[in-house]
Amino acid sequence: MSALTPQTVIAVVGTGAMGAGIAQVAAAAGHVVKLLDNRPGAAQLAVDGIRSQFAKMAEKGRLTATAAEAAGQRLIAVDQAADLADAGLVVEAIVENLEAKQKLYADLESIVSDDCIFGTNTSSISVTAIGAALKHPERLAGLHFFNPAPLMALVEIVSGLATDRTVADTLFATAAAWGKTPVHARSTPGFIVNRVARPYYAEALRLAQEGAADYATIDAVMRDAGGFRMGPFELMDMIGHDVNFAVTNSVWRAFYNDPRFLPSLLQQELVDAGFYGKKNGRGFYDYRDGAGKPAAQTETAQTPAGKITIHGESTAPQGDFFQGAAEALVSRLQDSQLSFSRAPAEDGRVASIGRAVLYVTDGRSATQRAAESGIANTLLIDLALDYEQATRIAVAAAEQCEAAAAAAGIALLQAAGFAVSRFRDIPGLAVMRTVAMLANEAADAVNQGVCSASAADQAMRLGVNYPRGPLAWADQVGVDVIRDVLANLGASYGEDRYRISPLLQRAVFAGRKIHD
Repeated sequence: MSALTPQTVIAVVGTGAMGAGIAQVAAAAGHVVKLLDNRPGAAQLAVDGIRSQFAKMAEKGRLTATAAEAAGQRLIAVDQAADLADAGLVVEAIVENLEAKQKLYADLESIVSDDCIFGTNTSSISVTAIGAALKHPERLAGLHFFNPAPLMALVEIVSGLATDRTVADTLFATAAAWGKTPVHARSTPGFIVNRVARPYYAEALRLAQEGAADYATIDAVMRDAGGFRMGPFELMDMIGHDVNFAVTNSVWRAFYNDPRFLPSLLQQELVDAGFYGKKNGRGFYDYRDGAGKPAAQTETAQTPAGKITIHGESTAPQGDFFQGAAEALVSRLQDSQLSFSRAPAEDGRVASIGRAVLYVTDGRSATQRAAESGIANTLLIDLALDYEQATRIAVAAAEQCEAAAAAAGIALLQAAGFAVSRFRDIPGLAVMRTVAMLANEAADAVNQGVCSASAADQAMRLGVNYPRGPLAWADQVGVDVIRDVLANLGASYGEDRYRISPLLQRAVFAGRKIHD
């Protein structure tokens, strides 16, 4: 399907930050763009702001002065819906209210041509429901940009139940022609990104509620070990808890109170207190004048004491993943010039020092694993995006673990160059449980026909800047490892929240990767 040609007039209704950003993208791509807003003067203000952005781009050499001037001249502020009669695409970026969106498009149906496409930028409302008020719902699809629209690459093309496939394909091609990376999605709560991202917040909130570590430490582990651009608490503070909590509630209710999306009482308290985050000075962190951001808790540097052994290839089915963690330790210890020996793998262990034995978490607590294995001095290390490059790692010791053994295990990791954050012994630690839940939710979205596996991964990398797509991450770690982590979390908590996606189960049973 071909993209809309540059000769097609684009209309943008609603000229706040998102609407103005979409208008800027369309004008830069060569379209005449008409802007309409029900607030007097708002459309012209948006035009002036976009022209200023084009001028700044010319100053920085990202556009020629001629191109910037031409793009600015393609922007037209209009005062009434009748002025949009010649539009080939009407994008709405108005208030997130079903009735308002339905009325807007129902009114426009009598103004625009029969082949005009409607593209709603809704992030949370059913495209099917918006279309239900139209005489021709087949012309409507979601055209969901991410903020700021000129900078963010992802666009979700969302098909409602009545959406004509040619309409969705035309929008897909048009978004690509505008320099964006579009992905197809079916209209279900949260589409792709706002659904799959929920565990990034939910698991962090649960960790905090259970006292695993403080906010700054969890954030640091997710950044420095997990490779995420922002930790979950600083990200929620940036988004705003009024917004983030509302989205979580919306998705939870839309899925008929599925426990996977259960809102957090911790975040509810912030909303009740009016602590919305950076926007008003207080959230998980204090942003008021003079308040400093707390540092992550890091174990005091210690010198390793005891014989160090790095264990070889495991005979377990998931041996490749654990072997990778062991080999990263080998590389890092060689750089530190610390002596160690090699030994065959036993029961998935990665390393030992003195009486301490280190494993990568499999979703059980260290205390449970110690009880089941009979190895009291058990320490668990968290998942890392790249064990060779990570600068920090989370660790937990079993309650049975001797203090000296815990200190020795931590000293070993420090000698390998990690800043070590010791967590309370919580199942799955931070990165592992979060990645497992992200992969599980993405797998369920694919299993339910919301999107393809490649679209899920693209959406999460480009829409929320994840360092790796959740399903690609599951393939890299091992779908059997992710399955086991989820099963162990489910057994630990006794909650349906951690039920395993059928798609993930099938991949394990078939002995294949999700992307095979």
